[in-house]
Amino acid sequence: MGRRTLIKAAAATGAAGMVPGLQSAVYAQGSDKPEKEEVRIGFIPLTDCASVVMASVLGFDKKYGVKIVPTKEASWAGVRDKLVNGELDMAHVLWGLVYGVHLGVGGPKKDMAILMNLNHNGQAITLSKKLAEKGAVDGPSLAKLMATDKRDYTFAQTFPTGTHAMWLYYWLATYGVNPMKEAKVITVPPPQMVANMRVGNMDGYCVGEPWGHRAIMDGIGVTGVTTQDIWKDHPEKALGTTGDFVKKHPNTCRAVMMAILEASKWIDAGLQNKLKMAETVADKAYVNTGVDAINQRILGRYQNGLGKTWDDPNHMKFFNDGLVNFPYLSDGMWFLTQHKRWGLLKDHPDYLAVAQQVNQVDLYKQAASAMKVSIPAPTRSSKLVDGTVWDGKDPAKYADGFKIKA
Repeated sequence: MGRRTLIKAAAATGAAGMVPGLQSAVYAQGSDKPEKEEVRIGFIPLTDCASVVMASVLGFDKKYGVKIVPTKEASWAGVRDKLVNGELDMAHVLWGLVYGVHLGVGGPKKDMAILMNLNHNGQAITLSKKLAEKGAVDGPSLAKLMATDKRDYTFAQTFPTGTHAMWLYYWLATYGVNPMKEAKVITVPPPQMVANMRVGNMDGYCVGEPWGHRAIMDGIGVTGVTTQDIWKDHPEKALGTTGDFVKKHPNTCRAVMMAILEASKWIDAGLQNKLKMAETVADKAYVNTGVDAINQRILGRYQNGLGKTWDDPNHMKFFNDGLVNFPYLSDGMWFLTQHKRWGLLKDHPDYLAVAQQVNQVDLYKQAASAMKVSIPAPTRSSKLVDGTVWDGKDPAKYADGFKIKA
């Protein structure tokens, strides 16, 4: 490498505060050179697409020898189809979508891969203002209303095997409502949630930001619960691809992961970066909403639409010293337990084996080690809203242990 190239690389890296300039510049050379240099990454217009977008906008991708092309998609079903048929190389995607496709319960069966987690927390279940006027403003009051005011109640999620469906089902069941029997559940793409609630097509929905806060700004909904109050630091979106893509392009995968790790760390580095991110992703090319719909909840500043405001330390996080980005095996297994609970899977899978197939732990460790990002244990323990503890140790027993299930 020429002296000028080295100085440029070092300056660019030093400004971002990540790894030594020489290491990151050399990483994309020789045997580590990305097999595919232009990478199409699909995303849905949601705040948590930010690390993919900022990796491209801030030029972190170029440091690692790739060009990320963020590709805006209309629905999760569209993301699934384009990943499977190769129109997209990777995607900002729901964990449960990847696992559903891998096992053939969320569309065509195809070997899939999760390269890294993109964010924790930051989704919400929104209830309509009409429900709130009848006293249903949280889980217990909603269950009470549904028991006394009998009618068909409709709730929306974003994809049948996805994260939002699982948060919605888990929350309803915690308060005694069987989502398979006592509610009508429909699938609606995230950007269409607010418009559908406005015209009365649903009583509530679970979706990522900014579409929870947008309903409050527009005066049509209230926040029944944030997803971090269902499961603190829950997995949310992943960087997903196909098993075939990983086999053919391991260097490309590592390069993209490193660029997104750097973007994730940059977003979480402070107030000004978060505000710059909000301003960027609010643009028409990405989320297409007012920046004021994004820039409050990313800082943990919440309001529920009924006059209550609070600061939530467990708001959406993109890095959190590397704890966010590791593809925990226990996180993958949890989605499988819920797919079994709700009848999406008829039999117990080999939970750990499937998680080991899908989650590219070794590849992530290589990328994180090169970035000097700490690597946690492959499983973690969490206590959810109903008091149950999930640690990944006995997934079949856990899946069968719920009173309310399909």
